[in-house]
Amino acid sequence: MPDILLTPAEESLFQKLSAAAHKLGLPAYVIGGFVRDKILGRNSKDIDVVCIGDGIALAQEVATHFKPRPRVNFFKNFGTAQIKLPEIEIEFVGARKESYRSESRKPEVSTGTLEDDQNRRDFTINAMAISLNQDNFGTLIDPFEGMLDLQDKIIRTPLAPTQTFSDDPLRMMRAIRFATQLQFHIEVSCFESIKEQASRIDIISRERIADELNKIMMSARPSIGLDLLFRSGLLARIIPQLTALAGTEYVDNKGHKDNFYHTIQVVDNIARHTDNLWLRWAALLHDVGKAPTKKFEPGHGWTFHGHEVISGRLVPKIFNQLKLPAHDRMQYVKKIVELHHRPVSLTKDNITDSAIRRLLFDAGDDIDDLMTLCEADITSKNKEKVVRYLENFEMVRERLKEVEAKDQIRNWQPPVSGEEIMATFGLSPSRDVGTIKTAIREAILDGIIPNEHEAAQRYMLEIAAGMGIQPV
Repeated sequence: MPDILLTPAEESLFQKLSAAAHKLGLPAYVIGGFVRDKILGRNSKDIDVVCIGDGIALAQEVATHFKPRPRVNFFKNFGTAQIKLPEIEIEFVGARKESYRSESRKPEVSTGTLEDDQNRRDFTINAMAISLNQDNFGTLIDPFEGMLDLQDKIIRTPLAPTQTFSDDPLRMMRAIRFATQLQFHIEVSCFESIKEQASRIDIISRERIADELNKIMMSARPSIGLDLLFRSGLLARIIPQLTALAGTEYVDNKGHKDNFYHTIQVVDNIARHTDNLWLRWAALLHDVGKAPTKKFEPGHGWTFHGHEVISGRLVPKIFNQLKLPAHDRMQYVKKIVELHHRPVSLTKDNITDSAIRRLLFDAGDDIDDLMTLCEADITSKNKEKVVRYLENFEMVRERLKEVEAKDQIRNWQPPVSGEEIMATFGLSPSRDVGTIKTAIREAILDGIIPNEHEAAQRYMLEIAAGMGIQPV
């Protein structure tokens, strides 16, 4: 097979697919992402097979060529079928052509030829096919010169981009996602069409948009896609709170940095250190509160007081906009965003153990992720400044380790429980129980008493006595 280097297992699989297609008399082809990735030398876990005819029937015949015989999952309404093998997943569909209405991305589908099927593909690099037919087995069918576009690192549509994106506006997001993942360029007329049709993204479900966004966020350099989303006008329709950060402003010759481009650099910085999608989201949203808190103070300059609090408040709203996970993951991102400025204050001289304890208490098991974000937040072009900031954060890390080893505050559990307080004083659940419990916690965090049961018990008796409450 020219240009396609298959493993022995893939070669065997292709022969089985070919034999099944020949038995049914159905012309069949491997098409799309598998072909693209094999040419690029990337691993691929999915194979799309298109046939001229009944894709479900082909899948059922292919299954008979394996022992043990795999299960065929099929979706009659869509005319598609799926076989999951240990190492790879195969999707089957009959070739089709599509027509769209302007108000919907759901096409009217009819049976078609291979040419029809390649015409409906999103990009030239995804429209290449390999023949499974015995008369030309292994031939690369590339009507739109996708191979050249792979070589030139270009994202281009098979048909006019206006038609391709109007038919399915999600393809605008996919163009940017592929440009980010592959570090390709979007062809000029293609990108201009995205800008012209950016408003069409409004008919796409938030879930589909979020899925593409997450793939961009998990790429090696998310800033490529985030910048393209911004410049295309798509980001303003998806997360307007981020685009509000863009630009600089000067008063009395005093300006501030472009907080949007600072933000996407922070995302790139953190991407080098973590595959945690939600920590990357925390990096994306950490300064989103700077637009609503921006203020010029004469004699001082631009300020963004309390932006971390506002940023934290915006996290649930943005997650809701995009239908992102609403519970644990959103709370994690919110917490990291709200706390991201706290370690900065700990880099100053004479920071007390109490301040360290409180950060450990508030961050819990996420303290290491928080410090990773703080270090990623350093985007100065001054190398000496970067070194100094990183050294300061390393000192904070050491202080955190020392205090945690001594006081064991991370994921802190009170040495005196609410149940013990109630039993000691004969109280039922009440505000007094909460007051005593809070006083013990604050005393431990302030270093007034050690984080030990005996000391906490003595302090409990003192606090209760001051409240006029006696043990039973």
